[in-house]
This record gives sequence, structure tokens and C-alpha cells, in this order.
Amino acid sequence: MKESRTVEFKSEVTNTFLKTVSAYANFCTGVIEFGILDNGKAKGFEDIEKVCLDIENKINDSIKPKPDYCMVINSNNKTITLHVYEGKYKPYLYKGKAYRRSDTSTVEVDQLEFKRLTLEGNNMYYEELSSNKKKLEFSYFESKLVEKIGIKKLTDDMLRTFGFYNDDKKLNIAAELFADKNSFKGIDVARFGGSISEILDRETYSNCCILKQFDDIVAMFKRYYQYERIKGFDRELVELIPEEAFREAIANALVHRTWDIDACIKVSMFEDKVVITSPGGLPRGISKDEYLNGNISNLRNPIIGNVFFRMHYIEMFGTGIQRILEKYEGAFNAPKFEIFENSISVTLPVVSVSYNVTTDGELLLETLDTGLQLSSSEIVKKTGWSKDKTIREINVLKEAGYVKSIGKGRATRYLKN
Repeated sequence: MKESRTVEFKSEVTNTFLKTVSAYANFCTGVIEFGILDNGKAKGFEDIEKVCLDIENKINDSIKPKPDYCMVINSNNKTITLHVYEGKYKPYLYKGKAYRRSDTSTVEVDQLEFKRLTLEGNNMYYEELSSNKKKLEFSYFESKLVEKIGIKKLTDDMLRTFGFYNDDKKLNIAAELFADKNSFKGIDVARFGGSISEILDRETYSNCCILKQFDDIVAMFKRYYQYERIKGFDRELVELIPEEAFREAIANALVHRTWDIDACIKVSMFEDKVVITSPGGLPRGISKDEYLNGNISNLRNPIIGNVFFRMHYIEMFGTGIQRILEKYEGAFNAPKFEIFENSISVTLPVVSVSYNVTTDGELLLETLDTGLQLSSSEIVKKTGWSKDKTIREINVLKEAGYVKSIGKGRATRYLKN
């Protein structure tokens, strides 16, 4: 056994272990092994029952409120295993301070984490707190309600039905986020050229109804990732990235992000992909596998999520990732989901949904699947095609978004997107 986020060794009983008790009770169930040296070897205690009593007294006298814990005496090596369980009545304080684990260390929480613990201990969400705005207007929200669900007029009773009033009859933060004007950062979007130092377009949608932010970013997306192609007498819409996948990713970012930090959702538009990064990692109690498989039982913003659901911006809770993946079914490039401690990133690659890859196209993609950057002459050698056919197949796959080129003239190289 080694020390970890949920395992700590203590050779002696000193008051420092109480910080770790606070951390486990606040964030995650864990154990403290007493009588164990840093190298993992057992040292043990002579009067083990006295040591147990000392540990118990220190916890009961120093941690407020009292955490849930138990001790196990290991008679074979005279050590003690203290199990501390994550509690419901947070924050658990030692000398008036709350702690958390950082890898194998225990550190004091910052002001933001302390506020979150307090809300959790009171079984509240940040979106339920009272808004500081004295007056909120809902013109845009009302127009979308008329459009989406056919109401005639937004009334005060409807605001209550949506959960926009808290227990002291004040409009809450969720309400403010749907108001025409609010005090929250929204979506920061940049369209890049050949590198991140080349910015072709830049927009920021903030301090307004989050449904307007959604509509504005979708309109910008359509401008750059959709076009019409004339086929015979008909016009055909070509989606370089499936619009439904983008809409789902943006809706998920707005519904699941943390709103208590002063940060925007970042949307980075490239020639070959769009990257959406939302502030805040996974909600507490949700693992990476559960998130990726759609098993999201703990919503960070249930009021916001319910509004998006009732207005048909999202379907069932927790199905967003599966719906995004469905839109790429059969494509060579799949979306990528990256989960970090303080953010979640979704990458949507370019893929023409109106184009079916031919057998020759599949062979070309397999040739480029090595990750190498190949010239047209090198592709000719590997496929056995003529020069003209090679260029023709490359251009078809470039238009569809499966292949991109770098360099110019004789130095041009091709690689798979």
C-alpha cells in the first residue's frame, strides 16, 4: 500500500491528522493508517487501546460537526486503520478551517470551495441563491417560450413553475441567467486561421439571456461550417460539422458548467474542428465513465437543465454525449471528450455528412492512417494509382473534410484529419 489521495500514513498521533479527517469528511471517504512509516513499513504502538482513545478524543473535540468514522485495530502489526466517511453536513472544520486532499497532501480550501461546501451542506445549488439584481426583464426568454412551447405571455406564476423564485420569494441566479441582462460571463468564441496567432473572427456573448447566447453562437457556427452546393437543379446543404452535434455540445456546456466562477465557455473554431471548453470539471459524485456513458444522476444546475429540457434544447438528461456520437456514426473522425479537474473539453472534427466515402477513398485514408505526412508522389507509390487519380481522390476527401494539406507547390504534404 502507498499513500494516495485517499490513503495517508502516520507514524505517530499528532494533531496534523485532523486536517486530513476534515478533508475526507468534506470531499471523499478515505483512511489514515496510524503506526505506519512513510516508506509503508509498520512501526506499531505498544499501548494500542490508549492510542485509539487519544485519536477518538481528538476527533470528537476538534472537528465540527462530528464526522462519521470508525477505527480498526490490526493486531498482527499493532497498527490502527481510521476510516473517515464523506459526510452530509459540510463543511467539516478543524480550528474553523476546511481542508481537502491534493494528491498525497492536505491543504486548506479556498474561499470558492468553502462556499460550495456550505451550499452542499445545506442541500442547495448555486443557481438557487438570490440574485443581486433589483429588476430582471425576460423579453428574449418570453419570445423563445412563445416560439418553442406556444405560450401567449410569460407570467409570474410561470416563473415560479420554472423554479426562478427561492424560498424568500426573491428571483434567483437561475432566473438572472435567463434575463435580458445579467452579470455573468457567457461564451467567448474565436475563429482561427492557420495558427492560434491568426484570429479571423472574434465574438463574445455575455451578460445576456443564455438562450440568446445559444442562438447567437449557433448562427456564427452556421456561417463558417455550412454551405449550399448546387446539384443539378437542386441546392444541397453541406454540413462540415453536424449542426445537431454542435447544438448539443453548446447546450451541455451551458447546462453543466459552473456559474460561480468568472469565466467564459470557450469556443475555438479551426478549419478542421471546433473545440468547446466549459468551466468546471465533473459534478461531484460522477465518474469519467459515468459521464461518457450518459449516467449523469447529479446535475450541477437542475433548474437550468429543466428549462432547457422543457424548451426542447436538450432531450433526456445525460444523453448529450451519446447524441453527439450518433451524429458522427460512420465517420472516420470521432468527437473527442477530455475531462480535467476544472474544465471539460469537447472537440468536434470536420466531416461532410453529405459525403459517403468510396472504396478508393477508404484506401487513401488507410494509407494516411499511419500519421505520416505524404506527398502525392508517395501516395501514388503506396496505392498504385495514376497521378491524376491520386490528385482527384485527395481533392474529394479534402472537400469532405477527411484530408488536409500543408505546405505549397512541390512541398505540399497530405495528412488525415
